[in-house]
Amino acid sequence: MAVHTKHPASEPPSAPVREKTGHLLLRGWCIFVLFMALSGTAWVHAFGEPVTAVIVIAGALVSLVLWFVIRPSVQWRRLPWFAASYIAWATLSLLWSAWLSTTALTLLLLYLTTIQAAFVAAVLTWREIVRAIASALKWVMALSLLFELWVAVFVKAPLLPGFIVGKADDPIEYWSRNNLFEWDKRIQGIMGNSNLLAPVALLAIIVFAIRIAAGAPRRPLLYAWIALSAFLLVRASSATAYLAAAGAALVLITVLLMRTARRPGERTKYYVGYAVIGVGGALALFFLREPIFTLLGRGSDLTGRESTIWTAVLERANQRPVAGWGFATPWVTNDPMFDGWIVDHGVSVQQAHNMWLDVYLQLGIVGLVLFSLLFLAYVWRTWFFAVDRPRWDLRADRPYSPLTLLPTLVGAILLVQGFAESSPLLLWGWMFLIMFGFKIKQSPHIGVGPAEQGAAIERGEQIKQAP
Repeated sequence: MAVHTKHPASEPPSAPVREKTGHLLLRGWCIFVLFMALSGTAWVHAFGEPVTAVIVIAGALVSLVLWFVIRPSVQWRRLPWFAASYIAWATLSLLWSAWLSTTALTLLLLYLTTIQAAFVAAVLTWREIVRAIASALKWVMALSLLFELWVAVFVKAPLLPGFIVGKADDPIEYWSRNNLFEWDKRIQGIMGNSNLLAPVALLAIIVFAIRIAAGAPRRPLLYAWIALSAFLLVRASSATAYLAAAGAALVLITVLLMRTARRPGERTKYYVGYAVIGVGGALALFFLREPIFTLLGRGSDLTGRESTIWTAVLERANQRPVAGWGFATPWVTNDPMFDGWIVDHGVSVQQAHNMWLDVYLQLGIVGLVLFSLLFLAYVWRTWFFAVDRPRWDLRADRPYSPLTLLPTLVGAILLVQGFAESSPLLLWGWMFLIMFGFKIKQSPHIGVGPAEQGAAIERGEQIKQAP
């Protein structure tokens, strides 16, 4: 009896290429690195500062060892030099710092975060980076819900850092306030801070949506993750995160409209509309901030930032306007210069609650210029990474990739968040700023470039010329 097959005898069917165990372990490590950055203060609340410091330093050392072992292809001439200049100026501030020990300690955190960001960008492809970020965010979202559920069901009382059940002098000291089942109150997740949980939940919604648009498998599960992230975003109830979501939506709509342009000059009208809406929104936010923030459940001065924190920071920063007082991100409240300087709810604050003011205080006008150039370069590169078709030869009809949307949307979140928080200067904000900036300069197109090809070889794939 004849047996018919669609496969020619000369090319029998073969099993799909499987990733090497080493590369699977490498990607798992990168997921852990991203989780450490995204979960932020959860490590301090759970294990304390000394243990967290050991974990962070050990993690960076592991990444450095892996970097030297793997030796990923890096074009050293295409490094993010504005970021390097900012880091160099921050390091030089050791010479005039008014809080030397704080500068040395926080510089170490800056170096370690930068190393991890460059490591992830160097060893993973664009698709793997987005996939790893999605995996890390799943852990953050799931653990945040499970943590709040555990406190509500088993502890049944507010929880202090270190898993201690006790009475705090002010609710701001609680790791969890046991508010999961009180629907009119905010939850804080594993970070212990609603204003840290909300932007990460917003980022998770964006990343999961991009994964769906890119054709990732198991889409129903991704929709479930979006629902969970949206729930945590709403329950965190951060006015800054809501404004960041609006800013990201504006950027997304503009990028998608830009992609519809077919003729030279057709994008001009979209740029004009984008500028009008952006500037108009900023002016409306400034002049109508009282009704807007009242509607969002916040005071017009962003819960005391304008009248208390920003005024004190500006007053001190203006005393050393050129070079600043010395790098300190975040502020170490054990330092006499910060202990009791600005007190909120009985606790010394750890940031200026505005990344531009924080940079001005620490590194003066010079540092502010360098950071502005860093951010401008990031926004510029990520914008054209998103709106331009992939092109490295004469072919101009290659399809857009949904993955190219992520860096520019992250920039929108950090820009808005930086108006009321200094968190974009550290943890996942700084890491993503460096990671995406590094990756775009090294591999400006999805699927091509030495870094992309090197990771493909490690997976066991054959390298083919891009069409």
